[in-house]
Amino acid sequence: MFANHLKTLLRALRAGVGLAAMGAAMLGGSAHAGGLTVLMADETAPHTEFLRQLRDTRDAGSRFDVVRIPTGGAADVPPADEERSLVAGVRTRGLRTSAAAMAADTNITMAIGPTAARAAIERPGQEPLLLVMLTRLDYEGLKTSPAFKRPDRRVGVLLRDPAMADQLALVDAVLPGKRRLGVVATAESEPLLRELQRAAQGWDLQIEYAPDAKSLGAALRAVLPRNDALMVLPDLIGDSQAATLAVLHAGAGAGLPVFGANEGMVRSGGLAAAVSTPSQLAMQARAMGLKLVSGAAGSNNAAVMVEAATPATVRVNATVARGLSLRLPDERELTDRVTAVR
Repeated sequence: MFANHLKTLLRALRAGVGLAAMGAAMLGGSAHAGGLTVLMADETAPHTEFLRQLRDTRDAGSRFDVVRIPTGGAADVPPADEERSLVAGVRTRGLRTSAAAMAADTNITMAIGPTAARAAIERPGQEPLLLVMLTRLDYEGLKTSPAFKRPDRRVGVLLRDPAMADQLALVDAVLPGKRRLGVVATAESEPLLRELQRAAQGWDLQIEYAPDAKSLGAALRAVLPRNDALMVLPDLIGDSQAATLAVLHAGAGAGLPVFGANEGMVRSGGLAAAVSTPSQLAMQARAMGLKLVSGAAGSNNAAVMVEAATPATVRVNATVARGLSLRLPDERELTDRVTAVR
């Protein structure tokens, strides 16, 4: 029975529909009936799309509040408990003590993006906190804050990018049998490199470091001759348009495909990327919120829950593929291959 539920949920993830209801069913048929407060600071298109999907799929009758974080931090944002009183009135739980009853009436705060996440972890309050649309490096920076992990509050983190295992599955699907993969990284990339190295068992991984922009060219010249493909990590290089373009130009000059973790890189000349759309992330966040609330009801001292973006979608640059004389399956088939390995 559980296996059938899991298959159904995975199909919903790929199709992009119905995850809130599916997640509730997986948790025993009891949807989260508490309130959701969303903190948002950056009005970027991905964050706006995430918020829209979250609002459109909210549970009927549940409270849904959006708090805009002003420039400069959370100074004007009331604490979670005070905000709940101002917006929705005081919620009374009475003497209910069972975990199920607590979960059903638990409020949760969700922060979209790193700016809102930094403000959220500094806010007082004990309700569960879910930080979403973060890179791995955002998370690594946030978790050093003393306020990040408190014994009286359960915290979840949903990363913006799919796991490195998904990225490798994509390379394998596009270039079967090719196992030499080159990466140019910075010192700040170490958390990503550790994840990549754990996932790259059986791969020949070549890593060169570029401590600054001037050394990027030398690092690329060192890594190009020894590899079948390049991968751009979601790090300081992947987040810099100029650095990403330098990698793409070097790869094109050497006739090597370049893989990455965002659609912009594919549009700019990368061959392919495994990404998770804001709408997919919003659905995963809703399912993760159910798990977070359930855990909070049972134990307030559990470790931080961290999830990579699970519903990966493959994007391919067909022009680049033709230039490399590669005949690739379509994006839907590649997506199925990537997600099938989980």
